[in-house]
Amino acid sequence: MRPDLLEKYDLRVPRYTSYPTAPHFSETVDADVYGNWLRDLDPADPLSLYFHIPFCDSMCWFCGCYTKIVKRYEPVRDYLDVLLKEIDLMAEALPGTFKARHLHWGGGSPTMLKGGDWLEIITHLRKRFDVIDNAEVAVELDPRTATEDYVRALAEAGVNRTSIGVQDFDPKVQEAINRIQPHDVTKRVVDWLRQYGIDKVNMDLMYGLPHQTTDLVIKEVDLAVEMRPVRVALFGYAHVPWMKSHQKMIKEEDLPDTPERWEQFTAASERLEAAGYVKIGLDHFALPEDELAIALDEGRLHRNFQGYTTDAASTMIGMGASSIGQLPQGYVQNALPLRDYRKAIEEGRFAVAKGLELSDEDRLNAAVIERIMCDMSVDLDAIAGHFGVSEAYFDADLDKLVPLAEDGICSIEERKVAVGEDGRPFIRLVAAVFDRYLDRGQKRHSKAV
Repeated sequence: MRPDLLEKYDLRVPRYTSYPTAPHFSETVDADVYGNWLRDLDPADPLSLYFHIPFCDSMCWFCGCYTKIVKRYEPVRDYLDVLLKEIDLMAEALPGTFKARHLHWGGGSPTMLKGGDWLEIITHLRKRFDVIDNAEVAVELDPRTATEDYVRALAEAGVNRTSIGVQDFDPKVQEAINRIQPHDVTKRVVDWLRQYGIDKVNMDLMYGLPHQTTDLVIKEVDLAVEMRPVRVALFGYAHVPWMKSHQKMIKEEDLPDTPERWEQFTAASERLEAAGYVKIGLDHFALPEDELAIALDEGRLHRNFQGYTTDAASTMIGMGASSIGQLPQGYVQNALPLRDYRKAIEEGRFAVAKGLELSDEDRLNAAVIERIMCDMSVDLDAIAGHFGVSEAYFDADLDKLVPLAEDGICSIEERKVAVGEDGRPFIRLVAAVFDRYLDRGQKRHSKAV
């Protein structure tokens, strides 16, 4: 990629795990609105469940998630009790018993829970929801604190996919981000997972971290590939200290510049492809036999708040402090800080603090953005026809795409937009052309490269 283009397009745009994006949620969507939305759901439509565990035992300085540092188990146990109450509150509000086909725990670190907690919470869920036999039950896992007994407990509770945070294996980089995690620690946990039958192991890697070089990122990929995760997420570090104050602990002079980030991403991507992984959208890779790669090949790939997914459910119920839910009517986000979330649930009401009701135009543009982010292409006439709008609706957007096409980032042919391999790292910029909200809050987002 030409250096002048890297400088030209070094912009801040959303990652588009939703559209409209979370900075545009407002308090006009509250617990009462959410309750009405839930009651209007169709019990014949399966849903997905997401649970946020907002605790860690130490702060990783690169982190962009909502979490709270605790050194004792008691606050985690107290939180779990509140979460179980929210599950009951949710089940009682829904108009029937719904099938659940995707369950996902994120954080923070769900590894802050004890092994025995998992059987309790999943047993509780099965009483309240019809968890289908082949449901995906996925848990984010921190190998620094996971024990063999903990991994065994996950398997006994029915967990069948884990996502392991690695970021980088180099000691100097780990020290700079306050996450000391030797390679042997990660490998030991991966071995335990497979020993107890949890074969679907995802791995999160990062580029653009302090002190990273291209050679170190290549080594990071090689060490990860030796453990043969079925999926790899290759995230670019988003330095947003104005949003996450702990990121101020990372010295900006230690961060690679934009051309270096580009080189790291390109080298890591090529290495993963050479190892047999299929590129998925912006930043994911999967073995050809994994469901994600199959969904890409069959045009069934989706994108939600967990990133790229095979989950086609129109409803994803988010539970836990700060969790985000997605319904046919719109988005909701639970309250934070933790005390506000706990107070609402203990008072027997939903903890929704804000959200956004989708308009028909929102759904139309969301469909375009999702196809670009997933397929790297979109047929605008087909989308217009599906939503019953004039083909001319996208004329102004096509005009805005012309400069990107002239720079080789995308192509436009008969109102079909496609992003080539050279434009893949800029795919968010192509999607952003269809974002009617972007000028409101642009500084809140991470860099495109």
